[in-house]
Amino acid sequence: MLALGGALLLAACGNDDASPAVSRSPSGGLTETPASPAAVSPTPAAGAPQVTPASSPAAAPGTPAQPTPAPATTQPAPGDPVLVGAGDIASCYSDGDEATAALLDAIPGTVFTAGDNAYQAGSAADFGGCYEPSWGRHKARTRPSPGNHDYATDGAYGYYSYFGDLAGPAGRGYYSYDLGAWHIIALNSNCWAVSCDAGSEQEQWLRADLAAHPAACTLAYWHHPRFSSGLHGGDSTLQPFWQALYDYGADIVISGHDHDYERFAPQAPDGRADPNNGIREFIVGTGGASHYGFGSVASNSEVRDSSTFGVLKLTLHPTSYDWQFVPVAGEAFTDSGSEAC
Repeated sequence: MLALGGALLLAACGNDDASPAVSRSPSGGLTETPASPAAVSPTPAAGAPQVTPASSPAAAPGTPAQPTPAPATTQPAPGDPVLVGAGDIASCYSDGDEATAALLDAIPGTVFTAGDNAYQAGSAADFGGCYEPSWGRHKARTRPSPGNHDYATDGAYGYYSYFGDLAGPAGRGYYSYDLGAWHIIALNSNCWAVSCDAGSEQEQWLRADLAAHPAACTLAYWHHPRFSSGLHGGDSTLQPFWQALYDYGADIVISGHDHDYERFAPQAPDGRADPNNGIREFIVGTGGASHYGFGSVASNSEVRDSSTFGVLKLTLHPTSYDWQFVPVAGEAFTDSGSEAC
């Protein structure tokens, strides 16, 4: 159950629920090499992420969409990597993160986080007392991104200290890596701390990274969604990220911030439906902290749920992908499908 305390003011991104941090007993962690989550020796296992050195520059409004029936999807071939995760994760006032961590226990692959990893303020105590006992046991195979709650501690010090090299260069929050044939990019959408503007260091790094990795399939994730039907809604300050990804033919963007699940049809940077060249966005703020309701339904929203904790599992084939929203035990909502890059 979720207990809420006094509100925490967060600049430039909208507020989430806030309450003081408390502790709970940590559980044991896995031992793996930081640069290759699936590896147990200097030789990377099949499907383990190869980190890129970080150098240089639908439904009717108001009508809840129904879950998509699970179609027959391509079975992963040996070596087809899995990327799985969520955002808005660990709170000592909710047991949702224990339930989603239990899902990760049964799903091999690389774990992503879409920000707001440790409530309420991303402090060392929040990471040690709230995140570590649940998702922390998958830390060695996690590739995180920071959220506004992580930046509630000055400079996101707790976040960078906890994840270390797994989070990319300290204080920057963006980096990339490869999973099989896919290129994966983690960005920092806390734009008041690390600029997201066109021409900024981060945006120029993104374009250079995309140019240097002309993969057939590309995925990016960060915390604040560009488009959303949720409480916070879409954030137009992320337009330069979306434009760069669109220019280079990216396929998927994953975000959190709104504590719900939402899937969009492929879109252009201005929100026009673009089934041929658009980017599909998933909002997966379902890691366990709390639930938010929906506001006005955004254009091109296909599926929405605001009451189920769970994780998004992506099986990354060389020229296509399968998606599946996996709910926590006892919940029925799911969403799945397949698409070519």
